[in-house]
Amino acid sequence: MAEEKQTGFTEREALFYHETIRPGKLEIVASKPMATQRDLSLAYSPGVAHPVQAIADDPANAARYTARSNLVAVITNGTAILGMGNLGALAAKPVMEGKAVLFKRFADVDAIDIELDTEDPEAFINAVALMEPTFGGINLEDIKAPECFIIEAALRDRMNIPVMHDDQHGTAIIAVAGLINACELTGRHIKDCRMVVAGAGAASLACTALVKAMGMPHENVIVCDRDGPIYRGREENMDQWKSAHAVDTEARSMAEALVGADIFLGLSAAGALKPEWVEHMADQPIIFAMANPVPEIMPEEARAVRPDAIIATGRSDYPNQVNNVLGFPFIFRGALDVQATTINEEMKVAAAEAIARLARERVPEEVAAAYGVNHQFGRDYIIPAPFDPRLIEVVSSAVAKAAMDSGVALKHIEDFEEYAHLLKSRLNPTTAALTNIYGLAKANPSRMVFAEAEEEVALRAAIQFRDFGYGEPILVGRTEKVREKLVELAVDDPDSYIIENSALSDKVPAMNDFLYKRLQRRGYTERDVARMVNQERNVFAALLVALGHGDAMITGLTRTFSQSAREVGRVLDPKPGATPFGIHMMIGKNHTTFLADTTINERPSAEELAHIATETAHVARRMGHEPRVAFLSYSTFGNPSGQWLDNIRAAVALLDERDPGFEYEGEMAPDAALNPKVMKLYPFSRLSGPANVLVMPGLQSANLSAKLLRELGGEATIGPMMIGMEKPVQIAPMTAIAPDMLTLAVLASAGVVG
Repeated sequence: MAEEKQTGFTEREALFYHETIRPGKLEIVASKPMATQRDLSLAYSPGVAHPVQAIADDPANAARYTARSNLVAVITNGTAILGMGNLGALAAKPVMEGKAVLFKRFADVDAIDIELDTEDPEAFINAVALMEPTFGGINLEDIKAPECFIIEAALRDRMNIPVMHDDQHGTAIIAVAGLINACELTGRHIKDCRMVVAGAGAASLACTALVKAMGMPHENVIVCDRDGPIYRGREENMDQWKSAHAVDTEARSMAEALVGADIFLGLSAAGALKPEWVEHMADQPIIFAMANPVPEIMPEEARAVRPDAIIATGRSDYPNQVNNVLGFPFIFRGALDVQATTINEEMKVAAAEAIARLARERVPEEVAAAYGVNHQFGRDYIIPAPFDPRLIEVVSSAVAKAAMDSGVALKHIEDFEEYAHLLKSRLNPTTAALTNIYGLAKANPSRMVFAEAEEEVALRAAIQFRDFGYGEPILVGRTEKVREKLVELAVDDPDSYIIENSALSDKVPAMNDFLYKRLQRRGYTERDVARMVNQERNVFAALLVALGHGDAMITGLTRTFSQSAREVGRVLDPKPGATPFGIHMMIGKNHTTFLADTTINERPSAEELAHIATETAHVARRMGHEPRVAFLSYSTFGNPSGQWLDNIRAAVALLDERDPGFEYEGEMAPDAALNPKVMKLYPFSRLSGPANVLVMPGLQSANLSAKLLRELGGEATIGPMMIGMEKPVQIAPMTAIAPDMLTLAVLASAGVVG
């Protein structure tokens, strides 16, 4: 239970995540067609001989004809895994896979994890150096000090590609970005500050070196290890890396060193900084307590003695998180794009300054709305949010330019405005928006009714809903059956879950009264109503929501969508003036398409089509996209003509009258809405680019299209998402897995859909 409270999930859930669908977190996907014999002949023999010869003639051609220019190796020997110590190379593999996933997720950098089974620095260095022809960059990870210093220095010397030990330099870059802004807020200049550093490991010393590179004088920094300040003449527990930071000082304890200090920078251990020491720091002290998971001092303890302090930690549950993901993906992105031969100090400084600058900029309204990044520069916002979508443009461009200016770039970017646009197009805004929606749900927890809690998929989703802090699940099912399954799923406290059993609930009489008043003039007797309440879980679950015992509900695993919708509709009404409908969200690598209505309205009227378009556009905006709506048809602007076009044309006319604030066009065939070449045939079209919201003319075409794309398209699908009910209700597909259920529950909880 202690682990669950700290991390938000159990060991069993973490292991299940890593083994489900397919083991691990990575797979290799071909980027070229492989369908025909000709494709295979081009991919391999004999076609492959031509790029081989081109690279032999000019090695620079490797960037044109292979994946090397976008490929990074994430390499470790497992001697310093997270905070767990030396557990060996094989045990480090899940962490390295995770790092590779972050490279792809945040900067579209392909990364492969490599675990080397050696603690001999020379063997490690030789193994990595021999792989230079394979990779465009090397990210070293989780290697203990002092070997990490030796390894990185030797590889940077021997290799002509970027090499960076992220545990050192990634932390340093983000910390320095925060320090720049903390100094700005307190009217300081970094060259005039005095800093005390707690810890003399790889990250601490890298932070110290980068702060000095930013202009802080050597004598203004006192580094402390377990034996106290590192002063000139100290002999015990010293090495060449510590000696490089030795200074003349009378201080023989960290408490003494901190008297009058402007900055405390900690990468050591929990509790290393005492509140009484903070009292004696300079006015408006800057405290970066970055030990994980428990910092050197908790922010509330520091503020209790120094309310004027600016505080940063490594934790996501406090403001100003020093998070490496703000740096390494974008640093390598910029370095790879100019084929840099190294990552030098100029590039690190440029990254730190760019991150600091981004935190000071006003957050655009569209970014704030889509991503929940609505902070303004100040004491609790000196470091950007990790999911700010502008990071890839700002940081990667700064790093690329610094590489060019410092002479380590083999390729030059001529137009940085165009480069920023290309960087932005690499990522799908949906992924960042989803992350922030999860954060919104966590900040506003709700009571989510899981109507089919006896199903393992629903129960797993419910457990995660609570464990991750999105709210309180209300489990509908037979009490003992649900409790048994909770125990099977290794829940330590099954009795703490709310289980609602219609056979035992004291809420049933009020439910019967409520539902009979609704249905008595629709042909239902009191007996019919009592039977529904007692036997139909969707009816019982919807009544829990209708009567205020829950905020939203999710169902769908044991009934078809239409049957579930019918049962829910006996209890809950549409929103006033709304037409309920469904959206499928098809998520590709760098695009998302919204299909509507895929679930409810068989032949929508013009008014309904206009409503569906408007509401789907709102959802698209919430997911980070500027809507471009196409009303689809077999006809493109009257060719061919037919009897089913009037509703579509009337819907477009209605939007013309309303000026809804987004692009829309129709009627049009899918290729005229999505294919740029076909779009050029219609220069009068009001769409500025391929449509991302597709409004279907009828349920048959919509449902068929959504299911075909889901089964054949190879893209991730969320949905159907139900829109327009008076209370948030989501009906998952019968084939849904727990993550699908959880996503729909969170979207409903956060108010994005429903």
